[in-house]
Amino acid sequence: MKTKLGAVVAAALIAAPLAANAQSATNLPGFYVGAEGGLNWLNLRTFGNAKEKLGFAAGAVVGYDFVGPRVELEPVYRYNKVSGFKMHQYSAFVNVLYDFMTDSVISPHLGIGAGINYWKIKGTGISTTDFAMQGIAGVALKISDGFYGSLDYKFMNTFAKGKDFQNHTAMLTLGYKFGAPAPAAPPPPVVGPTPAQYIVFFDFDRATLTAQAQATIKQAADAAKSGNRTRVGVTGHADRAGGDAYNMALSLRRANAVKDALVREGIPATGITVVGRGESQPLVPTADGVREPQNRRVEIVLQ
Repeated sequence: MKTKLGAVVAAALIAAPLAANAQSATNLPGFYVGAEGGLNWLNLRTFGNAKEKLGFAAGAVVGYDFVGPRVELEPVYRYNKVSGFKMHQYSAFVNVLYDFMTDSVISPHLGIGAGINYWKIKGTGISTTDFAMQGIAGVALKISDGFYGSLDYKFMNTFAKGKDFQNHTAMLTLGYKFGAPAPAAPPPPVVGPTPAQYIVFFDFDRATLTAQAQATIKQAADAAKSGNRTRVGVTGHADRAGGDAYNMALSLRRANAVKDALVREGIPATGITVVGRGESQPLVPTADGVREPQNRRVEIVLQ
């Protein structure tokens, strides 16, 4: 009997060294309920030449999940035919289980249960109530909104002197855990002015402002002051005629020329950010060495 009990207890002992590493940050403790059903194979080891057939099992679980460890009450009914007779079993177990990988959609678990098992073979007058234990190994699937499924193997052993027997049960459980957190509400939209953009164009290989460019800069400055725009971004660009280093320097000269004009229009220099992009961000893609008027530009963004 010590060997049998040790086999049943072994499953629970495996969980001990891993318990400290289990993570449960995203779950909440709570009660759960479930209905279960499956197949049961009966091994009547001490009933002589009795022949068993595959039967079925059905039951329920009511428990509390501490996130990782959990405790549950499980009533189960098992039915098998034994040498032409019908065998009925009614069990009630208190199970202690441990869930691994609780942050995942799929999480394995191990457990052990102890309780009583009443059984009778109909038509023979044979019946009794015995102490029983079971080992549990399975995997659970979180479905949605607190619903879950679980597939388990349960090994139950009775300890009736001279009439001990074993059950091997494959059980599917569908359940619901109460207190599942509601989905978080999306953050409120940030209310603020939409960025405004103005573009100033330049002649080939020049950083001087044309009359049209000065008019555009004045329009941008007036919009910044009237709309209380405190940040102004000025980004210079060049076309692909010329070398990379030269075009980078040219784009910066253009950007600084626009910045100086904005300052003259009353925009504080401290609120203006100047960036040069050279030929890296063309408005109109071209081959290297091609002159393109729309790529010779400075973009003014008001925020």
